[in-house]
Amino acid sequence: MGKYTKLIFLIAAIGLVGISCKKSERSATTGWKYNDQKWGGFQKVDYKGQITAPNLVLVEGGTFTMGLTQEDVTYEWNNIPRRITVPSFYIDETEIANIDYRHFVFWTRNTFGESYPDRYHEVVPDTLVWREELAYNEPLVETYFRHPSFDDYPVVGVSWKQATEYCKWRTDRVNEMLMIEKGILNPNPEQKDADNFNTKSYLAGQYEGNVKKNLKDEMTGGERKVQVEDGIFVPDYRLPTEAEWEYAALGLIGKRVAKQDELISERRIYPWDNNTARYKRRDRHQGKMLANFKRGKGDYMGLAGNLNDNSPYPAPVRSYWPNDYGLYNMAGNVNEWVADVYRPLTSTTLRDEDQHDINPFRGNEFYEVVKDEQGATAEKDSLGRIPMKLIDSTDAAERENYHRPELLDYRDGDEDSHAVYDYGNTTLINKQSRVIKGGSWADRLFWLAPSARRFKDEEKSDKTIGFRCAMDRLGSPVGNESKGGNYFKSANKNKKSSKKRKYK
Repeated sequence: MGKYTKLIFLIAAIGLVGISCKKSERSATTGWKYNDQKWGGFQKVDYKGQITAPNLVLVEGGTFTMGLTQEDVTYEWNNIPRRITVPSFYIDETEIANIDYRHFVFWTRNTFGESYPDRYHEVVPDTLVWREELAYNEPLVETYFRHPSFDDYPVVGVSWKQATEYCKWRTDRVNEMLMIEKGILNPNPEQKDADNFNTKSYLAGQYEGNVKKNLKDEMTGGERKVQVEDGIFVPDYRLPTEAEWEYAALGLIGKRVAKQDELISERRIYPWDNNTARYKRRDRHQGKMLANFKRGKGDYMGLAGNLNDNSPYPAPVRSYWPNDYGLYNMAGNVNEWVADVYRPLTSTTLRDEDQHDINPFRGNEFYEVVKDEQGATAEKDSLGRIPMKLIDSTDAAERENYHRPELLDYRDGDEDSHAVYDYGNTTLINKQSRVIKGGSWADRLFWLAPSARRFKDEEKSDKTIGFRCAMDRLGSPVGNESKGGNYFKSANKNKKSSKKRKYK
């Protein structure tokens, strides 16, 4: 045998050893082999980390001082500064645009329109929000949401409940596309009524779909459906919490003194440096507005020939400079819904031990899957969703970490507190009041500070309110070490140019 033949055999042997080692990976605590039918077929996937789903940006979490960063000119004192920590999460690079929401409306009409027309009408934005008694806005009633001229403008006239429904729909569409891209399902645009892809229904075994090729079952050697443990599905899209939104808007990652230090050079009032809304660097953009807002009484965009923000109403979602996380319009353009129930913080009777300083949130409702008489998951409903219900209050009372299934008014307006919200007589605050943040094209500069907060009923909408989605980050808070973390490369190809200023 020649030396070259020996070398070939040696390389082949090394390759076989490598394959064998990978095939016979063992548990560090039991020694049992993974992914081997002879050893039971327990599977351990080669997981590269959570992908970055379409339009999302990873916001690396950390500690910051949440609350007022400017003088409280309204004298409400409802956002007293306090230090908290926000875990890493994802948030949309932009506000949800008309074209995005129209896709949701289109899909809902095609899927449920014949059998459940009310479902379609429930998700359509209220375009009548543009009407004013003493202003000529009628063209916007007809065109702002539907005309292609406004495709890239933020959707408005959407209630908190409608925004939440969009998040659910978007979760299922992204997960369905992941299944198609991985060759598990074939595209199925003819889905109707309950026979539509829903992530939870699929995982519960109540949706089959147009299967192309299922995954290999390491236990039987046959095929099986996708499971949570495979890491293929992304977590649910949702509205950001108030703490997450405020943290992302400030973008304090750009104010670090040095990479190795846990210091920031100065606090920010707005998502940018300095205390004004004008660009200060000495270049061709000097003096340009950094956001879309109402500069003064009757001044929504400046003088003809030198418009200061280029828009009398909302501007395209990728207008103006992004902040240090690469997020557009975290100040101005439109207010944005967040997940929290509104409460003026100084009127609360919360005790110190009740004030959470990591991932704070008011609005928890704890649900569980509805079971049938045999204890199995109940049949999905007419919309294709697994039925859910609030957990039993008796069971909750026996817990150590929570005692109620619904905590919207926890110790502030409930029977355990001294506060009483006489809705409609002395206040407009109740359990349906949701926080809005960011300021809008119709607001003065004060409301553009990320700390500023207002509220609106979750079933109502406005021409100045839109939204963007968020998503939990699973695993490492700093992202994936490998380059394979972003599966939707084509959907995020515009990220390289995200810091370019867009003037028309």
